[in-house]
Amino acid sequence: MADSFHFNISIISRGKGKSAVASAAYISCEKLTNDWDGVIHDYHNKKGLEHKEIFLPENAPKEFLDRSTLWNSVELNEKAINAQLVRNFIIALPKELSLEENKELIRKFIQENFVSKGMIADLAIHQGNDEENGNIHAHIMTTVRPLNQDGTWGAKSKKEYLLDEQGNKILGKNGKPKTRKIDLTDWNNKENAEKWREHFATLCNQYLEKNNLEKRVDHRSFERQGIEEIPTIHLGASASALERKGVETEKGNINREIKKHNSIVRAVRERIAELTSWLNDFTKVLFEKYEQYKEEKKEEYENKAELFNLYEYISIYYDLQGEKARKLNPYASNKKISADLNRFSKARIYLSDNRLQTIADLQGKITELQGKNKNIYQDIKT
Repeated sequence: MADSFHFNISIISRGKGKSAVASAAYISCEKLTNDWDGVIHDYHNKKGLEHKEIFLPENAPKEFLDRSTLWNSVELNEKAINAQLVRNFIIALPKELSLEENKELIRKFIQENFVSKGMIADLAIHQGNDEENGNIHAHIMTTVRPLNQDGTWGAKSKKEYLLDEQGNKILGKNGKPKTRKIDLTDWNNKENAEKWREHFATLCNQYLEKNNLEKRVDHRSFERQGIEEIPTIHLGASASALERKGVETEKGNINREIKKHNSIVRAVRERIAELTSWLNDFTKVLFEKYEQYKEEKKEEYENKAELFNLYEYISIYYDLQGEKARKLNPYASNKKISADLNRFSKARIYLSDNRLQTIADLQGKITELQGKNKNIYQDIKT
């Protein structure tokens, strides 16, 4: 799966110059002719297709298993110049799973969320083409007009007259009765996007867990997860093709800037975590030494932070880690001693470079970095 959860939903609309047949030809790597306008869409030389499949509800005509028949029927049934034709999905799949496991996962998702509701779904799984920079992902096209029980196309909505308290039709300024549109399915409900994203994330995590993989995905945005990073934007086929040829694009430049700022945020956050880890370990050791000191001297000190110089402090900590290492087998002991020595050296250099002598100094440095992290995050958002 891509570094961030990717689940894009869009509508293919004739009003935006798009067509269902063109989209179907693209995702399936086929050559299809649009009977609506006579335009031929030829993608049979396109690379990266791993699997394609059409899913039908029980009342759909079997001839719709033919891609050209299906999407030309959709095109010809929609008369409006701005008609909505298809709901389109681009979904990143877990690259940790095999192709067969990903096929099983996405089939289950399609059956439970689309086909069971009466939609026809056209699936194509791509590997390493323009959209996802080498990651395996699924394209799904679903119908937006329901089918009648006899397999003919039904109505998307109906008009309902607005009535007053006496049950009379309310007239508009033009003298005609006012109406409102009533959708005949719940496919356009705004809540569906969240529901679909959450269900897909749940399925992904089930398959990852079944394969004993630690990785998990989260359908929520970075902001909702409390992650102070900005997600990159989707490049699309045209921009990706130009970027691969070494031509910079506006979207590509935006993503490069986002990645640069995110790397700064991650570096600051890692430094804060490292310093906080030092502080937590040091405080534990310091408290033990403080208790020992009280027993020996029978004196109490108000300020624990001033009890030891930080250089003495990390030396004590290093010695304690050495005692732990000597209890391990020779290989593990040598490995731990080497790692501890590296951390000890880095800690001393960091303290020296930043002129930190006491725990109070270290706490102040953490506060400073947290403030810097917050400022960077605000800069990225604006």
